[in-house]
Amino acid sequence: MTNTVIRIEELGKKYLLAHKSPQRYIALRDVLVDRAKRLGRRLRHPFARSAREENMAVEGFWALSDLSFEVKEGERVGIIGRNGAGKSTLLKVLSRITEPTTGRVSLRGRVASLLEVGTGFHPELTGRENIYLNGAILGMSKAEIRRNFDAIVDFAGVEKFLDTPVKRYSSGMYVRLAFAVAAHLDTEILMIDEVLAVGDAEFQKKCMGKMDEVSHKQGRTILFVSHNMGAVSQLCNRVVCLDRGRVALDTPDVSAGVREYLNVSREVNAVAEWRNPGNLFENPWFKPLRFGLYGEDGKAISGPVERKDRVWVEIEGFVEVPDPALLVGFNVYTEDQVMLYGSEPTDQSGGEKELPPLKGHFVLRVFFPIEFLNTGGYRLELLSSLREREWIISPGIREMSLSFTIGGLVYSSPYRFEGRPGVLALEELWGVKFL
Repeated sequence: MTNTVIRIEELGKKYLLAHKSPQRYIALRDVLVDRAKRLGRRLRHPFARSAREENMAVEGFWALSDLSFEVKEGERVGIIGRNGAGKSTLLKVLSRITEPTTGRVSLRGRVASLLEVGTGFHPELTGRENIYLNGAILGMSKAEIRRNFDAIVDFAGVEKFLDTPVKRYSSGMYVRLAFAVAAHLDTEILMIDEVLAVGDAEFQKKCMGKMDEVSHKQGRTILFVSHNMGAVSQLCNRVVCLDRGRVALDTPDVSAGVREYLNVSREVNAVAEWRNPGNLFENPWFKPLRFGLYGEDGKAISGPVERKDRVWVEIEGFVEVPDPALLVGFNVYTEDQVMLYGSEPTDQSGGEKELPPLKGHFVLRVFFPIEFLNTGGYRLELLSSLREREWIISPGIREMSLSFTIGGLVYSSPYRFEGRPGVLALEELWGVKFL
């Protein structure tokens, strides 16, 4: 008989929207500065709101509201939903990082959390010292940590830098060590919040294998927050989809949960085009400005396309500091999160076809061969990284995904009106030889 290890009852978490939240300590200097700012605003804007009106304008935002569900021992639960749905807030409450405003949470067993890069690490301590520190924070004895020490170091692949202060680690090294500690120590509940996107593809695969191992062989309970639906489908046996701080869907049918998430994404991205509002992905190596799927008229696709249509993928961006390690491209997925292929300009390296290094303001354009695809729903995901160093746009970011549908007849043949299963729909030339 399975036992409940996590019970969430009518959970709510409220944050103040205004910058008027109560402070534990207010110095005379703070009061004088605040009064001076108000006086300055009053002189510049005589019709501005009064201090009393400002205080009355302070509102609350419920990141979680009336949230209730249970998790059984050994379950692998994927927590999914749009940005702002409350996923990270939920894990912070479960990890005792923040207190709930209403409701209660009951946990049975020790919890290991991996919520942000470097959480629980002291930057001045070495990797070796941080393994013991992090283990102690998780409630492990020194003997338990020592017993798993070699396995942790081997998994993280940081043996050469074990006695180096972690402040000198890259974000990828941080994540590898943090995950290795959380996965190898003897805790009953493991909570992961999207940080695996920082690592490279090989490390992500390694982490997925480790989580699958500790869940199946060790019976550990896993809560996995991710926008990467492929990873959710691979790891989880249950999906909880959040929307505006509430449970929108709770089902053991992972495919149904993924489809619900993708349907919401498709409503948001009705037009197969993304444009940067101006403040996202600020960095000197590659800032994406536009990403879309376009027809022959140059307009973004806004409805179903047919296999006879001609469409192109365009990526507009800006590079301030050119770097030969820069990779920009996209992956193509089916509606069920099966990856079909990935494409990037470096695929055509060599000879006259090779593109020059990206710099300044540019637009990349490539033909998208929909004539080879069957009817149904598909998704394009923009990706960018500095090769083997760090992600710029990591996998699983919902805003960087474009959903579109291929409709119409699969074949022009008068003998076939119905569809055909499979991802590809190829019109191959047959021949016959009579004997």
